[in-house]
Amino acid sequence: MHISELLAHCDHTLLRPGCTWSEIGALCDEGISYGTASVCIPPCHVAAAARYLHGRLPVCTVIGFPHGSATSAVKAFEAADAVENGAQELDMVVNLSAVKDARWDAVSADIAAVRHACTGKTLKVIIETCLLTEDEKRRLCRIVSDSGAEFIKTSTGFAAGGATREDVALLRRCCDAHVRVKAAGGIASLQDARDFLALGADRLGTSRIVRLAAEAGFVPSMKK
Repeated sequence: MHISELLAHCDHTLLRPGCTWSEIGALCDEGISYGTASVCIPPCHVAAAARYLHGRLPVCTVIGFPHGSATSAVKAFEAADAVENGAQELDMVVNLSAVKDARWDAVSADIAAVRHACTGKTLKVIIETCLLTEDEKRRLCRIVSDSGAEFIKTSTGFAAGGATREDVALLRRCCDAHVRVKAAGGIASLQDARDFLALGADRLGTSRIVRLAAEAGFVPSMKK
């Protein structure tokens, strides 16, 4: 797979606490030049990024991030606010406490509240695979498949581990065909990116992809 194809599957990401607008602006410029799928940024920068990009690249942001412990009402408000500010894609963290308590109806209701708040936008549900048993992963694949979300996502990148090849393959196998898989966290090489896509991921969340592409000699477009 050519590097340009890899880039087209990537959410170019900057979620580090304290990131500045100048860094977000540079991320946006890189996303356009390198042809990424979106930029994934903190909610506080969404409105400015949407104005800056002016439709040239989708803005993705995060909801209930990174722990998933906010109430459903708070997550729904976050989602509605993000949409009002110009976000086109939203990556929400499930209620991991409810997952661990096996309160599956509460997990479903949490996703449903956000889905309702961002109707018409792309919703990705982060399940934080490194914290889950295999049975919990399988149950979440069923819940996300029934939720109306477009994606299931492996990881926030802020927990003990990120995407693994085994988890990407499991999510692809256990989710319905209409649910796409996003691998995130720990994508350290272009080969990692290729492997995750080959295993069934459709989107990759990574802060490294532009640097890796540049190191491999990829020449970006000059458009901004």
